[in-house]
Amino acid sequence: MGDQQGFLKHGRQVPARRPVPVRLKDWKEVYEEFPAETLQTQASRCMDCGIPFCNQGCPLGNLIPDWNDLVYRDRWQDAMERLHATNNFPDFTGRLCPAPCEAACVLGINQDPVTIKQVELTIVETAWAEGWIKPVIAEVETGKSVAVVGSGPAGLAAAQQLTRAGHRVVVFERADRLGGLLRYGIPEFKMEKKFLDRRLDQMRAEGTEFRTGVDVGVDVTAEDLRSEFDAVVLAGGATRARDLPIPGRELAGIHQAMEFLPLANRVQQGDLLQSPIDVSGKKVVIIGGGDTGADCLGTSHRQGAEVVHQFEIMARPPEQRPDSTPWPTWPMIFRTSSAHEEGGERVFSVNTECFLDDGNGRVRALRAHEVTMVEGRFEKVEGSDFELEADFVFLAMGFTGPESDWITSQFGVDLDPRSNVARDSDYATNVEGVFVAGDMGRGQSLIVWAIAEGRAAAASVDRFLMGSTQLPSPVEPTALGLR
Repeated sequence: MGDQQGFLKHGRQVPARRPVPVRLKDWKEVYEEFPAETLQTQASRCMDCGIPFCNQGCPLGNLIPDWNDLVYRDRWQDAMERLHATNNFPDFTGRLCPAPCEAACVLGINQDPVTIKQVELTIVETAWAEGWIKPVIAEVETGKSVAVVGSGPAGLAAAQQLTRAGHRVVVFERADRLGGLLRYGIPEFKMEKKFLDRRLDQMRAEGTEFRTGVDVGVDVTAEDLRSEFDAVVLAGGATRARDLPIPGRELAGIHQAMEFLPLANRVQQGDLLQSPIDVSGKKVVIIGGGDTGADCLGTSHRQGAEVVHQFEIMARPPEQRPDSTPWPTWPMIFRTSSAHEEGGERVFSVNTECFLDDGNGRVRALRAHEVTMVEGRFEKVEGSDFELEADFVFLAMGFTGPESDWITSQFGVDLDPRSNVARDSDYATNVEGVFVAGDMGRGQSLIVWAIAEGRAAAASVDRFLMGSTQLPSPVEPTALGLR
């Protein structure tokens, strides 16, 4: 390493967030600029580890110590090459990944970990600014063709890898724009869509073909795809939202998160002047304490909600890493996102019993109670019942798997016990020539897993088509505890 005592000299620093009153007036990303000199100092904190557990913590197997050292030595272009060797889209993961690499950092045993995520993001943004990122054109065309169903991170990663291997690749997306949840699920304040668009432009220049507004299973059948293409990669995500079937669920004003968030993004894309689900001046309750709930929270703030409560059935996590999730596993600790910093009240250990009608078929409140965990089950805390006014309720409780009817009926693929598309270690389904990558096969997970699976599936498809492959296949971490 460039400075073997860097971790002794310097503490951890991360970019400051823009002041809350300022950032709530726009939809731009929330972070201030982070000086390159400060970043190089942070990179110097990377230790000369005998075993860099950050590599194991990252599903992509990112070569983190390598590019930390190169940044410290001011060799930014070399750092970019090492970064892209394992990750097609570090501009996405540098913004959206929860950084399991940092949780596994050896320095994190008794100090704050290295600022890995910010180093990653700064490398790729420097590379774009300097014009170093160019289309990678295949040297030889194989004459083989692949259909990729879905343009989220798994589908895009698979498509880019297969295009670069020389295959003709067509990506099918049922929405009007590309990107999947990157486009319509992730709010603009977490990732501005210009960063997605420039990667799509790169892929088009490399030769990947995109067809939007095509609903596979309806507009194009599985038979059509299998007759036109030599292989198919299913990468449509896990889009079946978990519902809350309690009394009053049918009332107006109660929406799934993925009904609310895409409309807000469409306003930012210029499709709408105002979202049909606008909470300006309204009382909002979000049911679900994860990232999607936080996205609903930040969006509600920017629309001007009067008050927002976010419910979570689980107990409030501890501030420090508990014994149950020791280093280098992913720690179950209390985390505060930028949206939580902006306002709203987080309510833990609470269960919603029913929604209450205002007399005109619209929600006016919900009835709930506190819960406690007893022998692995939630039990009601007697005497804890309460009502809370709500003009809007957003359900952000995760996803239960892919919308599978068309997959099973048309492609004939099997499902696993969790209702995901079953696949073997090569990402192949039970149907020859049909592969699956990302949440459609894994279940709801992280963007870094989606990219890793897209890359790995691409290597398997290339081997299926050509008999061998030179495409890299990420190695899954062994036991670091983050899906």
